[in-house]
Amino acid sequence: QVQLVESGGGLVQPGGSLRLSCAASGSIFRINAMGWYRQAPGKQRELVATIANGESTNYADSVKGRFTISRGNASNTVWLQMNSLKPEDTAVYYCNAEIRRMSWSRVNDYWGQGTQVTVSS
Repeated sequence: QVQLVESGGGLVQPGGSLRLSCAASGSIFRINAMGWYRQAPGKQRELVATIANGESTNYADSVKGRFTISRGNASNTVWLQMNSLKPEDTAVYYCNAEIRRMSWSRVNDYWGQGTQVTVSS
């Protein structure tokens, strides 16, 4: 079994900051890219940021310059530092990881349960 456990969501005022964390655990041989996605009510899930095993990063245009994604040394933990938050950042944020469970198995996508981020005064 593989689990992705997220934490760090909450309510914050516009202009404020939050830091999301996601830790992968279980039977894992290697994790490739990890990332964060979000889904607002009535909208499709969208990419926020990803970070590859070599630590190259990719951001949605809407969060560039405000959000920073990073990974731990063991590479099974990913963080999303969110600054200058706006009401339009309100959504459920999901952690994603591309995981190979065994050396011979294929890479599959795994998702966390989601954490709510609400930006409101």
